[in-house]
Amino acid sequence: MRYCINCCIHLLPNDLHRQCFRCRGPNHNNQKCPVCKGENKIPLYTDSKQMKLLAVLEVRTDHSESWNGFFCLRKGKLCSLIFGLIIMTLVMASYILTGAKHGLLLIPSPFHYGAFTSNPSLMDNESLSDMKDHYQPSKMNISYVKDYPSIKLIIDTITSKIEFITRQRPDLEELRKQEPHMFSVIPNKFLPNSKNPCWYEEYRGNTTTDPYATNSYALYSKRFRTIFDYLRKVFWNHLYHYKDKHYRLRCLPHFYIIGQPKCGTTDLYDRLRLHPDVRFSAIKEPHWWTRKRFGIIRLRDGFHDRYPVEDYLDLFDLAAHQIQGVLQSEAAKERGKMNNIIIGEASASTMWDNNAWIFFYDNSTEGEPPFLIQDFIHASQPNAKLIIMLRDPVERLYSDYLYFASANKSVEDFHEKVAESLQLFENCMLDYSLRACVYNNTLNNAMPVRLQVGLYVVYLLDWLTVFDKDQILVLRLEDHASNVKYTMHMVFQFLDLAPLSEKQEALITKSPASNTRRPEDRSLGPMLPTTKAILRDFYRPFNTKLAQVLFDDAFLWKRT
Repeated sequence: MRYCINCCIHLLPNDLHRQCFRCRGPNHNNQKCPVCKGENKIPLYTDSKQMKLLAVLEVRTDHSESWNGFFCLRKGKLCSLIFGLIIMTLVMASYILTGAKHGLLLIPSPFHYGAFTSNPSLMDNESLSDMKDHYQPSKMNISYVKDYPSIKLIIDTITSKIEFITRQRPDLEELRKQEPHMFSVIPNKFLPNSKNPCWYEEYRGNTTTDPYATNSYALYSKRFRTIFDYLRKVFWNHLYHYKDKHYRLRCLPHFYIIGQPKCGTTDLYDRLRLHPDVRFSAIKEPHWWTRKRFGIIRLRDGFHDRYPVEDYLDLFDLAAHQIQGVLQSEAAKERGKMNNIIIGEASASTMWDNNAWIFFYDNSTEGEPPFLIQDFIHASQPNAKLIIMLRDPVERLYSDYLYFASANKSVEDFHEKVAESLQLFENCMLDYSLRACVYNNTLNNAMPVRLQVGLYVVYLLDWLTVFDKDQILVLRLEDHASNVKYTMHMVFQFLDLAPLSEKQEALITKSPASNTRRPEDRSLGPMLPTTKAILRDFYRPFNTKLAQVLFDDAFLWKRT
């Protein structure tokens, strides 16, 4: 509809204001009209849909519309006043209504927050009415209880769609077609007197050749160049010479710390590398299997050249040199002594990050990846051992937010990001399977917080499709924090490491914890109680399934 803004606005489709447009009669003349004479008229365009009233106002210049007298002008002001009152009423009503996302008209986010003091006595099974007794609203006087019912509907929808369906394991030949170069470098059999998957590879360079000249880790990471400078100096001394040929020892890790981020993997790594028989890659987290193999340095930066498997193997050269020294010692040759040094790798993305699959594997089934990281690891080294460190997924998510958020961090901002992420996850679950949503690159990049990383059981079940259960050790950060000595003994036993002296053990178990929360993040305090209640509801069915798979109710995280 088109009406002059100097008169009144057509608000509803039934045209309640026709009496205002007297200057639009058949005898109207723009040149003679005292109101319209010589002026550019500004008609107002409005959509007839009430819910989109604010979004569709459009003002354009029109020389054909005019007015007929001061009487209509006064009525135009009156209509504008009525219009303003209607808008104000709608704004007030939107605050009174529930926080349901689809129920609000004018508020960009339906979720409101209040600040509350922390109370550790609040348990998971307390109702919202119990929570009111424990927490008093802040001066904002906006009750967090408004959030819970609306978000609970989203969580109920997600829960109703959850199905844990066993994935189909791909054939080895299919995997070889996807990574022909990797499988051409890694042999089918390894040296028998080493715990690690090691083998000798012919080196065709000479003393002037730089073996690390094209290593992508050295090229893209300045902080690792010192390591490679040292490797260059000692490289030729560690070659094995036989019949005028030169061979270098290549090794893959014996074990992987595969996850999860913000669950204590750094602390476990720092303690394990103090063991005299444990060596790690030159870089703590190479992320080769999940990212660098596909040319991903940072997802936001797009794709670079893919890192070949040789670049990844270079990271274990320091450990390979020591293993070679043991294998070539006279005592080892005579007695056939087993080398006790084991190599580890600690990329916390290995368990969960399959974001790259959609760009490389096009034969997916209903949005699910046809190949996962564990398929390739198992195909190349089926006897690998895997260590997983988990923590309460609710607390993990908050720690993840505090660590990775760059600015404007607050408990209120975290709450809003959780709510937005839940809505995005719900939208995916309405159309796709649980696995498809968990491994959905677009969804994972769109969610403001990484909800999917805490769905531990989804990833664990997929790893169990290719690895035996006795090859995987699952730990809890809560147990590790309360009794470091006990968890480290579990790890040593799992890896078949030799017993330590009391002095060595004390060095490992009594060292300070690594990668703890930064002081500036501690000042923010705990998350809002309503945020915690929302996340508890979301993760509960996944934790229940995890506890069933591991036969351990501690993974329900009822009292964390």
